[in-house]
Amino acid sequence: MSSTPRRARTARALLAAAGIATLTAGLAACGGDSLEKSGGGDASAKPGQGTLVVGAASFTESKVLAEIYAGLLEDAGYSTKIKTVDARELYEPALESGEIDVVPEYAATLAEFLNKKQNGKDAPAVASADAEATVKALRKLAEPRGLKVLDAGRAVDQNAFAVTEKFAEEHGLKTLSDLGKSKQRVKLAAGDECPQRPFCQPGLEKTYGIDITGIHPLEVGSAQAKQAVKDGKDQLLLTTTTDATLEQFGLVLLKDDKNLQNSDNVLPVVNAKKAGSQKIADALTKLTRVLTTEDLTELNKKVDAQRLKPADVAAQYLKEKKLLSK
Repeated sequence: MSSTPRRARTARALLAAAGIATLTAGLAACGGDSLEKSGGGDASAKPGQGTLVVGAASFTESKVLAEIYAGLLEDAGYSTKIKTVDARELYEPALESGEIDVVPEYAATLAEFLNKKQNGKDAPAVASADAEATVKALRKLAEPRGLKVLDAGRAVDQNAFAVTEKFAEEHGLKTLSDLGKSKQRVKLAAGDECPQRPFCQPGLEKTYGIDITGIHPLEVGSAQAKQAVKDGKDQLLLTTTTDATLEQFGLVLLKDDKNLQNSDNVLPVVNAKKAGSQKIADALTKLTRVLTTEDLTELNKKVDAQRLKPADVAAQYLKEKKLLSK
């Protein structure tokens, strides 16, 4: 993936633990110029239905999901606008205030973000590898803030670890447990926060017994990090489960067979007052029912590898899955 999307994704992939301080930056910098109309604009609204603002974080996957949401909502009779905002620390308050009406989110990451926002940075974790329990915890935190969390689907985008195909074949690796049992010493290409993150170096060592000799501080899932693993400078890469460019570098994911990572299932979150209707939920649930992790990877690939526009990729997906009534 390109470096700009990955910078935005790093915060999410490592569960946004740095979190709340940047809230004071405000939303002014993300105003007028970042507001784009999608599809039919105001003219597409039916009587009694207004314009909905769909939020997107500034990485590929979020942008494509926002375009799909907009297409589904327009098909349901709403006019939509898409607003791209750099980070959760900015778009989540906008969702609470109603400046943004709906946003594609990730269950575990948002749960921990709201948990730390409400209970402090050292609050005990509420997210887990149990998707149902994680969504339940998220709703408990979101509802007092005026947010409605819709149902999660099968699609998951969470931290993942990759090695070269050659390294995997040489040592018989398919899972992270296999890597631990192999007793291979590995250097990990990851963000410099990795030694402090329970889902990164400490978790790999404690849960899987992986012998990590050091961290090569590179942007999570970046081309530079992948190249370092491909060239043998590092042996293990921190990325995400929907990374669309691993194959280009001859890399393969190792299965998280002991569920170290939390349940970052994709789900829509809406402002309950402005967008909490059953009609909107029904429209967005059309996607939730069909979207898979493999679909997300393919959608990312079409933008990041094939250089197609997120709006065009979204429109093609909606057509292929027959999600529109028109």
